Amino acid sequence: MITFICYLNWTDQGAKNAKDVGKWHQAGRSRAEKLGGRVLSGYVTTGQYDAVVTVEMPDGNALAKFVAGIAAGGNARTTTVQAFSHEEFSKLATEASTA
Repeated sequence: MITFICYLNWTDQGAKNAKDVGKWHQAGRSRAEKLGGRVLSGYVTTGQYDAVVTVEMPDGNALAKFVAGIAAGGNARTTTVQAFSHEEFSKLATEASTA
């Protein structure tokens, strides 16, 4: 499984319907599970992003379908990055230095 962090910003429609954030979170959980993944965490945040969701997906294609589904709902736009644990990154950095 690959871990991704999705940063979300509400659209004007999403801001008007912010009371539905619980429904959106549950819909996201269901969508992730249908794609073979799972939502690890989700938070409404202050600052640059309105929400942050951490997901595990089997591959990039599943992740693309997940964020396309979020965008299709019209309530949020996403910026997504792949996340690495300290252990995963250490292994990659070690491999890079010996390549």
